[in-house]
Amino acid sequence: MDIISLFGLALLIIFVLLFFNFIPVGLWISAQAAGVKIRIWTLFAMRLRRVPPSRIVLPMIKAEKAGLEVTVDKLEAHYLAGGNVDRVIDALIAAQRAEINLHFERAAAIDLAGRNVLEAVQMSVNPRVIETPEISAVAKDGIELKAKARVTVRANIDRLVGGAGEATIIARIGEGIVTTVGSAISHKDVLENPDRISQTVLEKGLDAGTAFEILSIDIADVDVGRNIGAKLQIDQAEADKNIAQAKASERRFSALAREQEMKAQVQEMRARVVEAEAEVPRALAEALRTGKIGVMDYHQLQNIQADTAMREAIGRSPKAQDGSDEIKR
Repeated sequence: MDIISLFGLALLIIFVLLFFNFIPVGLWISAQAAGVKIRIWTLFAMRLRRVPPSRIVLPMIKAEKAGLEVTVDKLEAHYLAGGNVDRVIDALIAAQRAEINLHFERAAAIDLAGRNVLEAVQMSVNPRVIETPEISAVAKDGIELKAKARVTVRANIDRLVGGAGEATIIARIGEGIVTTVGSAISHKDVLENPDRISQTVLEKGLDAGTAFEILSIDIADVDVGRNIGAKLQIDQAEADKNIAQAKASERRFSALAREQEMKAQVQEMRARVVEAEAEVPRALAEALRTGKIGVMDYHQLQNIQADTAMREAIGRSPKAQDGSDEIKR
């Protein structure tokens, strides 16, 4: 065998290996055996579009065996849009077995919306129980009640796209519990009839606009909490006491300020009196020097002052006071 023949044989072997490596012949044979009509060049085109053929062919085989009418183009388009083709086919098969009206376009839309379409179909057949956290509410008598609820929901296929999720259901259930307990005159009424909470919540239609349908609401547990009313009254009394103390302190500081101001005024008046008394000798000296009063007038003035001082001293003595009391008697 010459060199040209060996080279041609090598090229043929390389071509065959690349062909079987790039084109999934085995997958094509499996599809043909399952009755899926797909051409081998379609699988080659999937490779060029960077679509793994197994992600399309295997779901097509399941759909064909289940009797679903889907096309390769729809599955490939859904995969290129970022969807989960295998999960959509499983959901369609489950919906068909459960006699739920679900089309491929609807299932693909639910899957692209970020929801698990297979789980939604399963929840439509087998409702799920959602347990709410402990929710606190206060009755009109001020007693706190802590309640837990179990909500049985079923997925609503028609509202899965654009519908609210479990968080909204839990929030609305909490709102219903708070409303029911808050409108009760006494917490004992709620403890005696906990089904009032379920009735109130169901009457409000809290599943509107959500991806679920509420089947039942059961109150799992109701516990008595704190006496919120008494605590609020204590806090209010403490606040009133602090306000009264603040006002009393304000009045006391204001009185002290006025007292200090009056003392300052008295000291100022005393200073003026002392200043005025200091001017008296100067005025007398000036009057004597100018001849406005004589020496006898000055002596007479001193005698009057001495007599006045003596009378004041006698009036301040205890004996004088006792004598005046005896005179009064």
